[in-house]
Amino acid sequence: MKIRRKQEPVGIIDIGSNSIRLCVYDGAARVPVPLFNEKAVCALGLGLGKTGRLNAEGVEQAMAAVGRFVALSRAMEVEWLDILATAAVRDASDGAEFVRRLEATYDVEVKVLSGGQEARLAAMGVMCGIPDADGVVADLGGGSLELVTIKGGDVGKHVTMPLGVLRMAEAAGDDRDKASELIEKHLKKVKWLAGGKGRALYAVGGAWRAIARICISQTHHPLTVLDTFSLEPREALRIIDLVATQSRKSMEKVPGVSKKRLAALPLAALLLDHIIRATAPSRLVFSIYGMREGQFFKRLPERLKVQDPLISVCRNLALMNARFPEHGDELMSWTGALFPEDGPRESKLRHAACLASDIFWNEHPDYRAEQAFLKVLRLPFMGVPHRDRVALAYTILVRYQGAEDGPHGEMAVQMLDEAELRRCRLAGLALRLAHTVSGGAPNLLKQTRLIADKGELVLEVPPGHPAALLENDRTFDRLARAMDCERLVLRRGNAARGIEA
Repeated sequence: MKIRRKQEPVGIIDIGSNSIRLCVYDGAARVPVPLFNEKAVCALGLGLGKTGRLNAEGVEQAMAAVGRFVALSRAMEVEWLDILATAAVRDASDGAEFVRRLEATYDVEVKVLSGGQEARLAAMGVMCGIPDADGVVADLGGGSLELVTIKGGDVGKHVTMPLGVLRMAEAAGDDRDKASELIEKHLKKVKWLAGGKGRALYAVGGAWRAIARICISQTHHPLTVLDTFSLEPREALRIIDLVATQSRKSMEKVPGVSKKRLAALPLAALLLDHIIRATAPSRLVFSIYGMREGQFFKRLPERLKVQDPLISVCRNLALMNARFPEHGDELMSWTGALFPEDGPRESKLRHAACLASDIFWNEHPDYRAEQAFLKVLRLPFMGVPHRDRVALAYTILVRYQGAEDGPHGEMAVQMLDEAELRRCRLAGLALRLAHTVSGGAPNLLKQTRLIADKGELVLEVPPGHPAALLENDRTFDRLARAMDCERLVLRRGNAARGIEA
């Protein structure tokens, strides 16, 4: 018997200058989580600067790769398949001939993106994960570099330059000075780059992702997730200069850096150095999302586009894994009284924690807190800053009574300040109490009320409510202390019973 999805998956084949990739995504989700992701390195753009034509050997490899990807997409019954070609096919004299051959052989339509379209999609990929992104997106491929401004959900000025890693290697070889002259020649023409001063610089592309891994290794950053890893410009320039001058043998020792990327890293680092100096950003932010995710986002229904990506992921996780998915929104409302001064960031993180607070119920009790912490750190969130990931994971650790003085707590102490740590503890303890009061079942929590009043934390419970039969619980003590209250008062109907903190 065939099981049908609510919505069929969607596919994107990206024909780049160096590699060709198929990504198949869940078409019903706000965040593009790949159901399938495969890459074939074909080097279509190799030698393009000298010959003006596609690499002949790469063309045959590309034909085979696209054929495999089309066949897989059809077997997966994707709702739609977009095949997008970028700089190499766009610039090659035989690019149109290659496209016609693909279309005739596999009965597909291939769209060759202009430089402007490629830049816009890269920017939309960043905004897909970071809706309030503000700054300059720099998307580095094998054949070209796209620079584009973004602010308030809008794409602004953009430019495409022949500064892809394959093109630069062909033009400058190992001559660092010659490469610098080439980079400066093109960047000086882009007068609006100075408008990036004091805003973020979002680095997109495989070569820069490899540099991000090196930066994480060099700074001993405790979280190895690449997306939204960020650095201050001064620190970024120090490490990037190291990469630009480091030997291949040294870089091979960095975990997670593909050997196929190593040859391109010195030039990619040099280019990033020049762009940082030209834009003078407040921070360098690495994004693992670019043109493909921009195409995915472009295709999303408006009802999904307007959703916050973090809340959307957590809500979907609750629908799939929580015992009572509707309980998450009740928790958000119930805990609100403890956080009257929440700003938008704090409110969103608390909402995410509320939605995710019961998705690990089926983990083994002895390892539940630890598993929950690690899984939250590594979930496919999109555009979530590392501090926010750790804050959310720490809140869930406390919710499941994990050891706050253990190695996971130490990571939180390393990345969060005292105010954030206190707030996470408070949110985690409040969630623990809420699940104790309600048993995780819907509609019970909203019959109660939690308020702070004159040095006391008061839990009001109506007559006949299951929580009215609760005896003293350690969560009462811990939450009261976290609130700097002397005790928690459990009010059953009109009666009140004080529980000393």
